[in-house]
Formats: sequence, structure tokens, C-alpha cells
Amino acid sequence: MNERIQEKLSILADAAKYDVSCSSSGGKRKNENKGLGNAEGMGICHSFTEDGRCVSLLKILLTNYCIFDCAYCVSRRSNDVKRAAFTVDEVVDLTMNFYRRNYIEGLFLSSGIFKDSDYTMERLVRIIKKLRTEHKFNGYIHVKTIPGASPELIAEAGLYADRLSVNIELPSELSLTTLAPEKNYQEILTPMGQIRDGITQNKEEKALFKKVPSFAAAGQSTQLIVGASAENDHQIIKLTDSLYKGYGLKRVYYSGYIPVSGDARLPQVTQPPVIREHRLYQTDWLMRFYGFEADEILDPEHPFLDLEIDPKLAWALRNRHVFPVDINTADFEMILRIPGIGARSAKRIVAARRFSPLSLDHLHKFGVVLKRAKYFITCKGQALETRDYDEQTIRRQILFGAGSVRSALVTQQLDLFAQAG
Repeated sequence: MNERIQEKLSILADAAKYDVSCSSSGGKRKNENKGLGNAEGMGICHSFTEDGRCVSLLKILLTNYCIFDCAYCVSRRSNDVKRAAFTVDEVVDLTMNFYRRNYIEGLFLSSGIFKDSDYTMERLVRIIKKLRTEHKFNGYIHVKTIPGASPELIAEAGLYADRLSVNIELPSELSLTTLAPEKNYQEILTPMGQIRDGITQNKEEKALFKKVPSFAAAGQSTQLIVGASAENDHQIIKLTDSLYKGYGLKRVYYSGYIPVSGDARLPQVTQPPVIREHRLYQTDWLMRFYGFEADEILDPEHPFLDLEIDPKLAWALRNRHVFPVDINTADFEMILRIPGIGARSAKRIVAARRFSPLSLDHLHKFGVVLKRAKYFITCKGQALETRDYDEQTIRRQILFGAGSVRSALVTQQLDLFAQAG
């Protein structure tokens, strides 16, 4: 690799790291002593297939030149950063060379917008078309579609890419107008709808005809930046819920805002809200796999996720009236809502109890986290935790253990004695 290409790769791989809509690893293990593989290569990230396999992707921007001036973006027009741009052939050659060296199994390709949306999107399509048709590349390809690009280009991209995505970025149109005034929600939602319709139509055609080319077979995704604007968690998960239901997205990714400028419109933070981001991912999981509705997890009276405990436990503590649940008679949907019981454990419980009543030992073997579950279940008619703890006591018990609860109770008693005296 010559120095010019290496410099471009360094700049454009670094700029691509802010897009989290494919999982990324922080590994920097070099290939030494003639070993196999290399995790140190610039722009190498890791994503996961539906069956759990980890795949390595070359993650780069076509260019970090951009005509837009979004306050939260490191590639914004007004930012004083070193700029670079790959040619179509350079991206194709990099992908093929990295693949042949077993560095990667696929490509994650995005871009700043130079000249206009169609001009940029046309080059992205040329890259993936050349990889598929000329080089017979059958690895995984994820392409970021450019808001405002023509429907014809997006439709063509779907024929060559496994996954397409359009970043919605901010959780409300008001915030987008404030921080990225040259963008609008309609230019983002319109291609989302087109991709959704293309995937649906492709499935219908495949049911009728054998040789129908796939269209974005791995679906579509998007990214939301968390903490760059004032929206609360309830607004974010309501938007997420509407995107899953209205646009059939495979994933919504959350990116804690990383300070990239001193713009007065942005919050002045010293580090990204990592815990909040993690709680949003947990909530997303509850909505997709555990049957929770957004308004059950949060509401206008509880607009923010609890940063101390996971959202499933927080919901259970706010809804003590539905517990305890009899593990031997409750339906599957209710068992899924018990803290400490995952989807796999819930399936095992429902399958096993058909043969005999389940005991505490069974639950432990099924992978139930009894430290959490014991406050919310009965087993063979008996509660596993008989004391009538209040919400705060259960919270402390789960977070810190029994010793902290005893200490807290003693403190409360001493406070009462002091008040009485």
C-alpha cells in the first residue's frame, strides 16, 4: 500500500468511527512473528450475523468533504480537519486486497456529501456494483444511503448491498432543524420508506419466482445520537418504536454524543453518556424481544431511564401489584417480564413445567438470576423471598447485597430514634 492511500485510509477510517450502526471492536492486536490475522488494520470493525458469527468489516468513508454543516458532526463543512477522498477504484482495490489477506469479510461504506446527494450516492453505487459484478465479491456489504438521493440510485444500491441504512441522527425534527439546518426529516424518512417497500416487494416476488435478485436482504438500520439535543428517553424510545413498526427496521443504533466542537448549540460535556446509551439498548431489546411497549417502560411522569438499574427491573419495581408471579402457572409473556429471567430461560421454564412442578433448583439450572427474580416469583406456592420489602429496599438489596440493606435499616432506625429524642 503506497503512502498516499495509507494516509487517506487513516483519515477516512478515523472519520467513520463515529457511525456506530455496525458493531466495532477496539482491538489493536498486531500480526507479529508471522502469525495469522491482524486486528490492528485501520478501519477494521466487527459486526455479527443473525446466527451469531462475528465478521470483520472494512469501515471507511468515501470522503470526509461535506457540503453540510451539522454541528454534531466531525466532518461538518466548518470544521478545520484534514480532508481526503477515495476514488471508486481505490475503495474497490482496498476491499479486495484486504479480503485476500483475510483482514476482512465485508465492507461498511459511508460518505460525506460532496457536490450533492446524487453525485455522492452514484459513486457509492459504482463501488459496490463493481465489487459484485466485476470482482465477483460475495462478502457482506453495508452502505449508508445519502438523504436526498434519487429513488433510482437507492433502488440500484439495494440490488448490490446486503444492508442499507439512513441515519436519522437526532430524535426530533426541531433538533435537526436547530443543529443541522440544511437537513430535514422528510429527506431521511422518504428513502427509509422506499427501502421498506423494496424489501417487502422483493419478498413477495421471491415467493412467486425462483430467480429474483435480492434487495437489501439484511434489511435496513439507522442511528440516533443521544445527548446532543434535549430530548428525553421517553421521546427517543417512542421514535424508535415508530421506526420499527412503521419502517420495518432491523436495528436502531444509539450513539452517545461525543464532543466534537465548542458550538454553543451543543451541550458542553466532558464524556459521552455511555450508561444512558447502554440503558437505551436494553430498552430496545425489551421492545423487540420481550413484548414491552414504549409507554410501559417510560411515560411523561417517568421520562428518563434509571441509570442505576436496568429498565426491566425498573418496570417491575414500579408495578409491584402484578407480582409475585407463580412460575408454574404464569403464561410465557408474563414470565418474560420477570427480572432475572431471559428469553431462553423463559422457554425452558414453559417447556419443563409440563412434566413436573419446577423447584428452585430447576430455576437455577435454567439460568435464572435468582438474586433478581426471587422478589417477584413464587415457586410451588411459596415465595422465595418472604419479607415484604419496599421498592427502595429491593433496589439496594439487588445493587449492593443484604449487608447494605441491614445497614440502611439500622440507619433509618437511628434516624427515627434521633427524631424521637
